[in-house]
Amino acid sequence: MKPLNISPIYILGLFIISVFLLFFISSLSYQQIKSLDESGKLVSHTKDINSELQHLYSLIEFAQSTQRGYLITNDATFLDPYYSTPDKIDTSIHKLRLLMADNVAQQENLNIITVLIHKKNTSLDSEIRTRKNNISQPELVTQMKSGKLLMDSIRIKIQEMNKLERNLLEQREKEHAHDVKLTPKSTLLVLLFSLSIFIFSFYKINKDRIDLKRINNQLLITKETFEHAEQIAEISNWAWDLDKNALSFSNNQYRLLGCEPHEFEPTVDKFLEFVHPDDRSIIMDGNSKVLTEAKPSVAYFRIIRKDGNQRYFKSLGKLISDNYGKKIMIGINSDITDQYNKDKTLEEKVFELERSNNELSAFNHVASHDLQEPLRKIQTFISRIESTDASNLSEKSQDYFKRIVSAANRMQVLIDDLLMFSRTNKANKIFEISDLNELLNSSKQELIQSIDEKSATITSDRLPTINVIPFQIRQLFFNIIGNSLKYSKAGVSPEINITSKLITGKEIPDSHAGNDKSYYKISITDNGIGFESKYSETIFNLFNRLHEDKEYSGTGIGLTICKKIVENHKGFIRAKGFPDKGSIFEIYLPID
Repeated sequence: MKPLNISPIYILGLFIISVFLLFFISSLSYQQIKSLDESGKLVSHTKDINSELQHLYSLIEFAQSTQRGYLITNDATFLDPYYSTPDKIDTSIHKLRLLMADNVAQQENLNIITVLIHKKNTSLDSEIRTRKNNISQPELVTQMKSGKLLMDSIRIKIQEMNKLERNLLEQREKEHAHDVKLTPKSTLLVLLFSLSIFIFSFYKINKDRIDLKRINNQLLITKETFEHAEQIAEISNWAWDLDKNALSFSNNQYRLLGCEPHEFEPTVDKFLEFVHPDDRSIIMDGNSKVLTEAKPSVAYFRIIRKDGNQRYFKSLGKLISDNYGKKIMIGINSDITDQYNKDKTLEEKVFELERSNNELSAFNHVASHDLQEPLRKIQTFISRIESTDASNLSEKSQDYFKRIVSAANRMQVLIDDLLMFSRTNKANKIFEISDLNELLNSSKQELIQSIDEKSATITSDRLPTINVIPFQIRQLFFNIIGNSLKYSKAGVSPEINITSKLITGKEIPDSHAGNDKSYYKISITDNGIGFESKYSETIFNLFNRLHEDKEYSGTGIGLTICKKIVENHKGFIRAKGFPDKGSIFEIYLPID
């Protein structure tokens, strides 16, 4: 049999129906047995009537035979049994009258027979008197003929009564046979139904016993697992029966208080003894809030353990009702001392970070205003000296002067790049649906002088329209294309190719992109000097440069800005270098 998941209400209904059916079938069986008994009695009753009719007729014949013996032999001894026969006949008639009390037709027949028998007895007595008085033989013969007619009438009437009883007996025997046939079936039906109920009950009880044993085993494992988990997580659970004012909590609650399990009686007052005096009102206010508002509450308080050590606790409480309607408050306590200490440390670090950010903002202000102002004055005076007195300087002084001009220009570029990096970090990240082709063209226009000077060729696929920060993407194209132009091979026209295709996150190497997310992969390939593959990661570090200033100008901030821009868009950037062959920059921007 398949396992049955039957609700208690269904089981109760099934039990009530089964009991009703059992009583119903049992009553039918009882009625059948009772009917069998009654039909058996009726058959026996009918047989008794037939037997008694035969007995009555035998008595009448016996009276007539003894009377005939006397008439033939004139021996008075034949009359002794004759005189005792009428009483027996009366007794038989009375018995028949009692047996036929429920049959009106037979009672009428019995009345007729009684009259006939009375006449027959009178005829027999008359014949005896005629014989005793020696009356003439013809008269005796006449009397005997008349008596014979009465006897024939009695015999015929008894035969009619016997026929009626035989018909009735046949009918009752059929009914009795039918009852005999049905009674074992009804008894068997009761037995089978009772057996079915017993088997089902045994199956259900045994199944429930097995399920209960399995559930108890699971509960035991769950209890041990939960207690082990409580010890690891430093939490405990508790329940407060409000009707009985009885508190109970898990074994780990004792441990969190620095005690052994069941070391003390768990009561509200006893638990409050471990709560810091200044925080006891927090517990009581939280409990009152749960009771009045019927909403879960959270409380933070301090605990003084048995050893005097102070710990920080968090308690979550909730009001529920059990199956009996009792109000019970349940909750979980957790030791958050380590988390509290970490939060305090984190707050201090956040404070330090905010102070550093403020200092960085001050530095940005200095870089954008205070540093640029004297730099602009230096560049102004350099320009004046160069226009008026540069030719009067010695050859050595002119070399020094050129170095001063170069250093001032590098300082200007460095300050501009630092400001750009700062804006990349702090600028408002306002996303707009933008056509990347327009942003690319804008960047190319800014680089038009370098493109013309180097006779560079820039080709690109049709780029997508996506949600981006426009000025940052423009800066991204500007920096990478500018990088390709700057690091082109001498005597070779730069060739820059930009392609785009749609991919999934799982195709992005060395990333934590979601496999179900879609990205646009934008590849920028050039035929420049390239770089060693070992620098593929460090090339994006701040102030990292692969070449000396004498070879190529730069500050080492441009690619760092590119990485920051891509990260602002929740994307990824990768670089591949091939020495003396070129480089490939792969940009992955999410669609959403």
